Amino acid sequence: MPDAVDAVIVGSGIGGLVAGAMLARYGRRVVVCESHGIAGGAAHGFERRGFRFDTGPSFFCGLSDRTSLNPLRQVLDALGETVEAIAYDPLGHYHFPEGTLPIYGDAARYREAVAQFTPTGAQELAQFEQQMLRLYEALRGIPTLALRADWKLVSTLMGRYPLALLTLLPHLRLIRGSVGDVLDTWVRDPFVRRLVDLECFLLSGLTAAGTVAPEVSFMLGERSRSVVDYPLGGAEAIVAALVRGLKTWGGELRLNTHVEEIVVEQGRVQGVQVRGGDRLLAPVVISNATIWDTYTHLLKPDRLPATYRQTALDTAAIDSFMHLHLGIRADGLEGLTGHHVVLHEGDRPLTDPGNTCMISIPSVWDATLAPPQHHVVHAYTLEPFVSWQRDGDYAHRKHAKAEPLYRALERVIPDVRQRVVQEMIGTPLTHAHYLRRDRGTYGPAIPAKQGMFPSPQTPIAGLYRVGDSTMPGIGVPAVAASGLLCANTLVSPQQTTDLLNQLGL
Repeated sequence: MPDAVDAVIVGSGIGGLVAGAMLARYGRRVVVCESHGIAGGAAHGFERRGFRFDTGPSFFCGLSDRTSLNPLRQVLDALGETVEAIAYDPLGHYHFPEGTLPIYGDAARYREAVAQFTPTGAQELAQFEQQMLRLYEALRGIPTLALRADWKLVSTLMGRYPLALLTLLPHLRLIRGSVGDVLDTWVRDPFVRRLVDLECFLLSGLTAAGTVAPEVSFMLGERSRSVVDYPLGGAEAIVAALVRGLKTWGGELRLNTHVEEIVVEQGRVQGVQVRGGDRLLAPVVISNATIWDTYTHLLKPDRLPATYRQTALDTAAIDSFMHLHLGIRADGLEGLTGHHVVLHEGDRPLTDPGNTCMISIPSVWDATLAPPQHHVVHAYTLEPFVSWQRDGDYAHRKHAKAEPLYRALERVIPDVRQRVVQEMIGTPLTHAHYLRRDRGTYGPAIPAKQGMFPSPQTPIAGLYRVGDSTMPGIGVPAVAASGLLCANTLVSPQQTTDLLNQLGL
């Protein structure tokens, strides 16, 4: 007889692990199937010659603050897990053509730094941030752990958080609006407008006009009201904590278990078909794959209404990446900081491939990630997937496309090329292969006011989705929230209420 459980999660990215661990916390029999030999999806890490690299997320918040609004922190608390993290400030440095701007969590220091470039702009920035932080403060009254993605949410919130709901009412327009609307109201200074566009791009892959206001509100609130910190051990430490939580509450993680098909009969999920012929029966399947991979590789085309399927597959995607993973000698770099963003040309769009380069040097905070007297470096920039192929020109082309990343690193470490002892260059093909992401994409490009990220539900009974192509969207806090929303939707409001009571929320 095939195995039978309450729920199967396809993919062990943070969204899938959160959904699986929380369902296990609620008493459900859960199996998480991961095609690769390690868990984590885009948040997994790898090792080369003593250097440990993050593959994706490099910026985290609230891990060491119990009052943080970060959904991931709330999930870890619910699972009884912790992640040791080190706080730091400044949060990073933005290297513009005009000069370098340190980004502080302390709002007063941040505005002082901006005032060195534009005193008037710093005043406008303060007004902009004040509007965004009002939404953050209003959101504090309702923990993400209480949310769900169905109509039962209304009764839960009305019964438990009526005053918090009243506080949120004046902000409903902003919740559905774009950062660009607030920016247009309060900011005229071109330097600050570009600064806000950059911060939106780092969060969502879109500029202010396309980024939803709550995303930036959360970012500004966490870095000024909570703490920005790095998990010791890298993103892998977060994945390990979620896996521990999953197993502690009775869930199971099956690595090297490739799901070939989500089995659907008569419009209802029956389980999954695993490579090798095994079938795992379950009335609920949750896909942590992207919207494109779920609806093309995991489901037969006729299992979805044709119009719905095509509309979903037509969702625009943000480009993939070029990656540069380096191990470098650290001698003489005692004052190095960990996060940098380099904008090469101010008159080109931020989203142009190679123009905006992100740099993470996490061994600044966690020396165990590199051999003694060395650092690990991860630099990346947007790069379209189209036209990439493994042909005779592949090696030459990937080195050429890595040049903007090296030039960005030279803004931070001028002699970086002479320090390299380990080099790996990743292309969109690399990104797509190792993360099993359609076109290696960063996620859907759904601009604010032009659409919303879809909910976990699908037209197929028993099939749900989580991850960065479901609401609330892209980024570690958002994908953690997607898993939490899905898990809560699959249990009764009373079970969630009981959990909130246990946690004092």
